[in-house]
Amino acid sequence: MTWNRYPRYKDSVIGWLGEVPEHWEVRRLKHSTDLINTKIDGAESDLPYTGMEHIESWTGKRISTNKDTMSESQTNLYSRSDVLFGKLRPYLAKAHAPDIEGICSSEFLVLRPKAVEQKFLLNYVLNPDFIAMVDSSTYGAKMPRANWDFVGNLPTLIPPLDEQRTIASFLDRETERIDVLIAKKERQIELLQEKRAALISHAVTKGLNPDAKMKDPGIEWLGEIPEHWKIVKLGFKASVKARLGWKGLKAEEYVDEGFIFLSTPNIKKEAIDFVNVNHIRSERFYESPEIILQNGDVLIAKDGSTLGITNVVKELPAPATVNSSIAVIRPNLEVHSIFLYYLLLSDYTQNIIQKMKAGQGVPHLFQADIRKFWLWLPSFEEQNAIAAFLDVETVQIDVLIRKVEESTTKLHEYRTALISAAVTGKIDVRKEVA
Repeated sequence: MTWNRYPRYKDSVIGWLGEVPEHWEVRRLKHSTDLINTKIDGAESDLPYTGMEHIESWTGKRISTNKDTMSESQTNLYSRSDVLFGKLRPYLAKAHAPDIEGICSSEFLVLRPKAVEQKFLLNYVLNPDFIAMVDSSTYGAKMPRANWDFVGNLPTLIPPLDEQRTIASFLDRETERIDVLIAKKERQIELLQEKRAALISHAVTKGLNPDAKMKDPGIEWLGEIPEHWKIVKLGFKASVKARLGWKGLKAEEYVDEGFIFLSTPNIKKEAIDFVNVNHIRSERFYESPEIILQNGDVLIAKDGSTLGITNVVKELPAPATVNSSIAVIRPNLEVHSIFLYYLLLSDYTQNIIQKMKAGQGVPHLFQADIRKFWLWLPSFEEQNAIAAFLDVETVQIDVLIRKVEESTTKLHEYRTALISAAVTGKIDVRKEVA
C-alpha cells in the first residue's frame, strides 16, 4: 500500500535514521527510559517467568514452549509497563511488552519508559536498523551480548505522546491483519505437507492399482497391503552401515580441500546438501570404506533432533562419506532405492522410528534397530512405477509449498518494514486511525 508522508522533515544528524518528522525529538535511550535492575531469586518467586525462549523473534509476542523451563536463581523483576529487550544474541530481535508483573531472564534489559509509550518503544526497538546497531556492538564469540552502556546511548525518536499512541494503535491493527494472513498461509503449508505425507504413505502401502486384492500382513498399525507383495525385514534386503564411534572426527581435523564429509544438517528433507559441507583428508576418508557413498544409497539420521530424516543419493557430485550420526542403507538388486526412500518416509516407518528411540539424553537409533524395519515389497517393476509416480506428484506439491513459503516470507518482510517506517516517521499514519 501507499502511505502518506509527513509534510516537513529535518535532518536527524544520525546516519541510519536519516530525516525525521520536524516536530519529533531525538533523545538517547537512557534519557527516555530507565534501566531497571531489581534482582530477585527466581527459585523462591511465584511470579510468572519469561525466558528468551518464550519470546518470538521480531514480533514481540510471547509464545509457549514445549520445553520445561526453569527460572534462573538471579532474575530481573519487571512491571506491566516495562519493555524487555534481549541483550543476548540481539540479532534474534527478542523484545516484549508484558501486560502483567513477572520475573525474567537476566539476559533481558528491563526498560521502563518515561518519555515514551510502552507499545511505541517496543516497536521502535524492533526496528531492523536499531537491532543492527545493537548487534554491531556485541562482545563474546559464542554468546554475543550487548552492553547497556552502548544500547543506552543509542538514539530514540520521540513523537508527541498522542501521536505515539496513534502509531501504536495503527501498528496493532495492521500487524494483526498481516499475522492473520501469515497464519492462514502457514496452515496452508501444513495441509500441503500433510497431503504429501499421506500420498507417500498410501502409495508405498497400497500401491497404484485401486483394484488390487489386499491382505492383512499381521503387522500392527500397518493395515492391509496388496496380496502379492512380499514382507521381509530390511536387514535381509539391504546392508546398514555407520561410522564407528571411535572413528569419529574432531572439528580440528577438517580441511579446506579434501573429501566430502556429510553431517546431519546436510541430510535435508528436500535434498542432500553436497555444497555446504566439511572436508576430510584421504586417510580418514578411506578408513571406513563401507560408508563411502554410492548412487542409490539411502541415508537416515540416527541421532538427536534430526533422527529419522531420510534422503537418497541420486547423483553423487564427488567422493563423499558420512559422520557417525548418519546410517548408510545400501539396498540389494531386488529393492529400488527410491521406493525404499519413500517407504522410510511413510507415516508407518516414521512412527516406528519415534517409538524405537533409545538413550537417556540424545535420542539414538541403532543399526540393529534399522535392520529390523519391515519392508513390504512388490516386484521391482512395480517399485519403480511407484517411485516414478511419487517423484512427479511430490515435486508438484513441493512447488506449491515453496510458493506459499515465498509469499509468507514477503509478508514477514512487509510487517517488519511497516513497523520500521511508522516508528521512524517515514510514513504519516495519523489519519489512518479513527
